[in-house]
Amino acid sequence: MRAVVTTGHGGLDRLVYREDVPVPAPAPGEVLIAVGACSVNNTDINTRTGWYATSVRGGTEVDAAQADAAPWTHVSLAFPRIQGADIAGRIAGVGAGVSASRIGERVLVDPWICDPGNRLKNPVYVGSERDGGYAEYAVVPAANAHRIATSLSDVELSTFPCAYTTAENMLRRAALAEEETLLVTGASGGVGTGLVQIGRARGARVIALTSRAKAGEVLALGAHLAIAREEPDVAGAIDASTGGAGVDVWADVVGGSGFPPLFGTIRAGGRYVASGAIAGPVVEVDLRVLYLRDLTMHGATVPAADVFPALLRRIESGGLKAVVAHTYPLSRVREAQADFAAKGHVGKIVLVPD
Repeated sequence: MRAVVTTGHGGLDRLVYREDVPVPAPAPGEVLIAVGACSVNNTDINTRTGWYATSVRGGTEVDAAQADAAPWTHVSLAFPRIQGADIAGRIAGVGAGVSASRIGERVLVDPWICDPGNRLKNPVYVGSERDGGYAEYAVVPAANAHRIATSLSDVELSTFPCAYTTAENMLRRAALAEEETLLVTGASGGVGTGLVQIGRARGARVIALTSRAKAGEVLALGAHLAIAREEPDVAGAIDASTGGAGVDVWADVVGGSGFPPLFGTIRAGGRYVASGAIAGPVVEVDLRVLYLRDLTMHGATVPAADVFPALLRRIESGGLKAVVAHTYPLSRVREAQADFAAKGHVGKIVLVPD
């Protein structure tokens, strides 16, 4: 089959497009999926470059191998690896113990493979600790291949699993409630567009921080207000928009040097939740703001078991818009990842088999 093989930590040259990769065989309890589309995520870039190494202090624009490159979970990462978490397609084969009636079923893949008794104990992520969807075929546990009934295309469906599961998980961790004010940084990205839409669906007032050029598109997704990050006083603009009351929840995938003033916009008793740090993972936190305002901080990576099914219900009900920026054939994966890393787009960049 045709597939993109990541050969190790490093630059775009580590992505090798091949046409002679063996089609994987489903083991007992697994299914073989004919991949219709698979979108690109920060995890793909970060794993390839070794950004998860603790020595890295910069943002995700890093595009070179790190000396002490490490995986982002406790499970070891091995190369070569076929990346890609966001698999949409149809079941083409089944392993022992899986009903043959599932062949032909249209599915969307939950990329998290977890111990049902303890989801935080050595979770495995599709496309990271095991091969994923940068290929014509992929194998996943049958339980992770969820049947879906929708008129959306595979390209559109592939925009949801990683980014929108992350967004749903973040807002659950922060317990975002109706009529609360939600601040979303990085609002034009995959997770950001999910946060805007799901936050609005939960009845929150959504303030989106994005570039001035992308503000219109973010507002069209449901944000009540878009503040340009080019503003000379972003925190002041946020405070003004809340009448000085502050935001209830800040959902952040950016981090970086702009963290301290934004942290100060959270109201007393408010919550901060993070699931990314594209502008830099090491930030300055004023502990006086944290304890004097009785704030709560959450890290959000591995979702609860019911998060993905909840996302499926939102998709099937038509409650979410798929935001596709660009589509590339699999053979142009280097261009796709370079486009993604440039951050000039809104939504997701998607790969499709040639």
